Amino acid sequence: MLTTGAVLERCGAPAPYAESRPVTVGPLELDPPGEREVLVRIEAAGLCHSDLSVVDGNRARPVPMLLGHEAAGIVEATGPGARLAVGQRVVMTFLPRCGQCAQCATDGRLPCAVGSAANAAGTLVGGGRRLSRADGGAGGVQEVHHHLGVSAFATHAVVSETSVVPVDDDVPPDVAALLGCAVLTGGGAVVNAGRPAPGDRVAVVGLGGVGMAALLVAVALGHEVVGVDAVPAKLDLARELGASLVVGPQEAADQGLRAPVVIEAAGSARAFETAYALTAPGGTTVTVGLPHPDARASVSPLSLTAEARTVVGSYLGSAVPGRDIPRYVELWRAGRLPLDRLVSDRITLDDLPVALDRLASGAALRQLVMF
Repeated sequence: MLTTGAVLERCGAPAPYAESRPVTVGPLELDPPGEREVLVRIEAAGLCHSDLSVVDGNRARPVPMLLGHEAAGIVEATGPGARLAVGQRVVMTFLPRCGQCAQCATDGRLPCAVGSAANAAGTLVGGGRRLSRADGGAGGVQEVHHHLGVSAFATHAVVSETSVVPVDDDVPPDVAALLGCAVLTGGGAVVNAGRPAPGDRVAVVGLGGVGMAALLVAVALGHEVVGVDAVPAKLDLARELGASLVVGPQEAADQGLRAPVVIEAAGSARAFETAYALTAPGGTTVTVGLPHPDARASVSPLSLTAEARTVVGSYLGSAVPGRDIPRYVELWRAGRLPLDRLVSDRITLDDLPVALDRLASGAALRQLVMF
């Protein structure tokens, strides 16, 4: 079948992307779902820094690649052996889990080896690609790579059923989409990796979509939360969403603020250093950001020992999506997780270059492509 999607033609194009136009929108051929795969009609897809990091070259991926990894949609067809039903709404997540490798046995602490290999190659976990398009230059057909097993910046996607989690119809698509990355990653950094004790203060450094989701989950669980960001508008929103204190990075240092659990969600070495400095003796620094591979941060090894510190890396919030997404849905149903507040803009596929510039500038939280 034909789908319309946003394809990244080259990595490392210069900003502003509204001028360099590394992403093109056009028709693609989408193969039917294979073994344990499903065809999903996309309803909403979020634009995340993990998309931007491929566009700007920080995360090398094969191109051409159909972007988008955080989404929700409706199952329209199933392949052999698939257990999902046509008509189900599903949340799409960017790390498929085979459920059989040693990493999958770590209860979310380590990413699935099979899923990670497929993501790096731009394939689905079942092998190969389901996307192609006419190669105008050669007159033939060109394969198009999948982004993190999802490729949701399109009207339809074929994905492994291990990349989706069903949700009930009462969960609207814009909320469901956020569950697949922002909430799994940010919330999981708190719940699965940081594990604050009752009454513990939680600090969040970097209040983008993931960081603000971490803040929302920490507030929902009854913790005092400190929000740290250099953008005043984000601090204002963090206060509205329940943060008891909001500060800039330098102000946090000047005040000598400390917290038992600190989440770094900005994806930069400087933010990591800020988060580490904010961590109290005996506390845990959780880093979920994805900086450039060459980025380096400086910390005192003595403080790790003398202050009994812990530093934890958390990929996708150390989540098991099938376990964790229902938990967040229940918090949302109870009115304790106002995820709609994370949405800063609703856009179309054609708006993506401008949306990438907004994201790169730090002006946006979550921009949702609505279909």
